[in-house]
Formats: sequence, C-alpha cells, structure tokens
Amino acid sequence: MTSISLHESALAATRVARRSAASWLVGYRESADAFARYWAGAIARGATPLDLLTDSARWARIAADRRPPTWSTPNEVVERSRLAALRRFGASRKGRPLLVLPPQAGHHSCIVDFHPDQSQVRTALAAGYRQVHVLEWLGATDETKDASVDDYLEVVASAIARIGGPVDLVGDCQGGWLATIYAALHPDDVATLTVAGAPIDAHAGDSAIADYVRLGGGMTPYRLAVELGGGMLKGSFMLGGFVALQPETELATHLDLAFHLDDDAYVARYGAFRDWYAHTQPIPGAMYLWAVEHLFLGNELVRAEMAIDGRPVALAAISCPVWLLGGAKDHITPPEQVFALAGHVGSDPADVTTLLVGGGHLGLFMGHDALATAWRPLLERLSATS
Repeated sequence: MTSISLHESALAATRVARRSAASWLVGYRESADAFARYWAGAIARGATPLDLLTDSARWARIAADRRPPTWSTPNEVVERSRLAALRRFGASRKGRPLLVLPPQAGHHSCIVDFHPDQSQVRTALAAGYRQVHVLEWLGATDETKDASVDDYLEVVASAIARIGGPVDLVGDCQGGWLATIYAALHPDDVATLTVAGAPIDAHAGDSAIADYVRLGGGMTPYRLAVELGGGMLKGSFMLGGFVALQPETELATHLDLAFHLDDDAYVARYGAFRDWYAHTQPIPGAMYLWAVEHLFLGNELVRAEMAIDGRPVALAAISCPVWLLGGAKDHITPPEQVFALAGHVGSDPADVTTLLVGGGHLGLFMGHDALATAWRPLLERLSATS
C-alpha cells in the first residue's frame, strides 16, 4: 500500500479547511437570505402568529416523515444471495442484456429506479433494451459483515451466468469500480462497459474524499469506524460523511422546503428524495476496509498493483467499447477520476467515449438532464448493437 506522507497530509488538511470555510460561508449566506425571503413572504401575505406556527409544524412534520424507499418500475427477483438480489425489469429474453451495478455506499440501490421520471432502468427500456437487470445490494448483517470484494465479484459472476453473457455492464460510483475490476478479470463476460462517477484514479482531480483519506494518514480511523459498527460500516456514518462534505447543500434542501409548503408536487419530490437519502444500510466492514486501503489510499487500480485472489487486475485486458460519464459539479468523484480509465484500457481509442454531464454526483445517476441528454442517447446506441 502506498503510504501518505506528512506533506501530503498537510496539503490535504489545508484543502479540507478551505472547503469547510467556503461551505459554511455559503451556508450562512443562504440561511440569511432564506430567512429574509420567508419573512418578506409572510408579511406580504399578512401571516398571523398562528400561521407561522402552522408553517413550522407542517415543515417539521414533512421533514421528519420518512418511509422506506421503493422501486418505481415493476420487476421480479430472479436470484438472491446473502449480498444481493438480482432484479429483472422487462419480460423479454431477446437482445443483449443490460446489467446495472448501483452504488453500494450505505444507501438503497433503487437510486437507479428512483422515480418514473428519473430512472436509469426506464431510460434503458425506453432506449430499446428488452431485458434490464439490476443487482440490489443488501445491507450487511452479522452473517455478511466479513464479505470481501472477492465475494462481491462472485455475485456479479453469478448474475451474468444467470442472465447469459456477454452483457452490457453499467456501474455507478462504487458499482463502477466493481464493474471495472470485473471487466478486467472476465473480459469475455462484458460486451460493453459503462462507468459513471466512479473513482478509478482515486487521487486525480480536486477530490474532497481523497483529501479526507489523506488527512486520516492511514487505516486506523477506518478500522475504528468498522469496530464501532460491530464489524460493519454503519450507513449513517457514510451519510454523515457526505453531509460534512457539503453541509450547505443539506441546509438549503431543508430551507427550500419552507418556501414550497403549498406546492404539493414539490413536497412529493422532497419526500421521495429524503426517503431514499435518509434511509441507510450498513456495509460489510471487510469490503469497506479493502476499498479504503487498496482503492482510495493505495490507488492500486491505475498503478497496476491491484490483485484479487492472487490474480492481477490488468485494466489493459478490457478491450470492449467503454463509455465514461463524469459530473461537471461532482464533488464526490471529480470527472478526472472517471475519465482516467480511458488511458489504461486496451480498447481501441475510437471505442472509448467520455461524456461530461452537467450537475453533481447523484444527478449523474438520476437527474432529468443527465438521463435525457447523456444516458438516453448512450443506451440507444448500445441497444441498437445488441
């Protein structure tokens, strides 16, 4: 594993402090502006003290009323293991299958089928795919807390064997680096590889997560987090980390609700997103610690130093068409981390496409613009060759 020098830690600390100060300044300004807007609106509508209390009570109720997230498109579970459920969308068995690996970052996998109007699954079906499969990652338990990256790769292998390969493989975030590793180890199983918002080169670009990892200086804080979780990384811990990266965004989300209490469509969208975002699930500690050590700290994937069960992970073994999607405002995984894969695969350069998509990390997977302008044309092109 590549060690982190004191100089690197110091530079990371400086960047973390700079981002934190900027975030809190933005949050302060947005809060002051929000309160000013609210009071101006209250005065304009002649709100009484009782009206203000009613607004506060309704805001608190909506903000706290959470339900488990659900899939928006009918599907069936065709295979289940300790770590995942393989879901099939679309009844036809014709054409080359699409397999989607969602993020495994403490949230529910239905982010790829978030809403009828915001769904990678429905976009793929509309683009011409007759069979779309998604691996739903299950929350860790005492039985699975020691699951390794090898175990997750076996789940992918089992899914492809069940579906029938080769498949068009799509990986989002954590699912993206897992898909990349799988494609390098089993290139014959993958007809095309699409990677979105995944840290292939975890040290590239201006990455908040990379700086936090460097700031930690080693594995000790991550092992402690897993130990405190009873051998698992609690999803709430991951959620807290994401919020800490951009606290002003979390604040703005709740403040905006106050201005839209009478907008039923807005309240419904807010509720659906918060249902997914606030619902967390634990991650196997073994897999999480492996990723921190070998992917984020060691950056072994692009250093050609990674091995799985003794087998070298050679990115040059990937020779299929490759599509890489990065979010222009992605503070979790800068586009440079995704696009770095282009320089390491063995595919013909003409078969490697990079797409810079407007918006941030989550918007890359479920945003209206990303689905319409990037995912739909991409998936139409892939399905046409299947």
